[in-house]
Amino acid sequence: MGIRIAGIGRYVPEKVLTNHDLEQMVETSDQWIRERTGIVERHIAAPNESTSDLAYKAALDALNRAGISPEELDMVFVASASPDMLFPATGCLVQAKLGAKNAGCFDVEAACPGFVYGLELARGFLSLPHYKKVLVIGAETLSRITDWTDRNTCVLFGDGAGAAVLIKDDSNRGIIASYLKGNGKLGDLLYLPAGCAKMPASHETVDQRLHFIKMKGREVFKHAVVEMQTSALKALERAGLKPEDVDWLVPHQANIRIIEATYERLGLPREKVYINIDRYGNTSSASIPIALAEMDEKGLLKPGQIVVTVSFGAGFIYGANVIRW
Repeated sequence: MGIRIAGIGRYVPEKVLTNHDLEQMVETSDQWIRERTGIVERHIAAPNESTSDLAYKAALDALNRAGISPEELDMVFVASASPDMLFPATGCLVQAKLGAKNAGCFDVEAACPGFVYGLELARGFLSLPHYKKVLVIGAETLSRITDWTDRNTCVLFGDGAGAAVLIKDDSNRGIIASYLKGNGKLGDLLYLPAGCAKMPASHETVDQRLHFIKMKGREVFKHAVVEMQTSALKALERAGLKPEDVDWLVPHQANIRIIEATYERLGLPREKVYINIDRYGNTSSASIPIALAEMDEKGLLKPGQIVVTVSFGAGFIYGANVIRW
């Protein structure tokens, strides 16, 4: 039995925020941002757009490419670090917008690797007899939780969504292995302090700007490089494959230096790595499905190719999937 991606889609907001725009907002420069991150521009959601709106549009694209109607879906879930609200789940909001009345729905809170985790969750559901079609979405409006006065973080993030429809069939294509790992002891390296049970919203938390992303960049970089490599190698080992068998590495688009260090440690040539961070920035859980959708649109993904997705993020959480396209 194969559990494969039958259709993949994406959506990014129309508004583009360039490095030159950021030069007018904080003390930074286009050269500084490019050299340290590889980012040139990022997309920003309109005031009337929320995470569920972006997720809905990406889902429609994926469903259309799969030739599947919303009513055929058995499960819908959304991976996001910037949901519309704490509850109901953004997955429920998207299910309603789609009219996927026969599907269960929930959210995956696994930060940037949310889509990687979502693919493995979908594989689990589809291994059961009563699930045949699952929609996995990675969607973010990180601009809403970005401190636009902090030059170290505001240059990094963008908004967008990507979605995949997974089905089971008799082929040997699809997700053939995954590796998921976490290290909660590193949670203080990347987090959003206020707004939930531990630190409810108050005048004090707002005045102290505690409702925005906080990150210790150097420490994040160090752990990300090691664990991205480890996750990819472990997933390949579970699949009975080696780095030289990989046709495409699709890494989380967080920082060009992390991406370069990862593929170099794996011994992969640059031409086997898909990179689009320059145009989108870090879109967290949306970065990998956006990249896969772009690759599919360009005809880069061929049946039978071995594709490895790998990501890291707040938690700390790591993971990789091995997919036979």
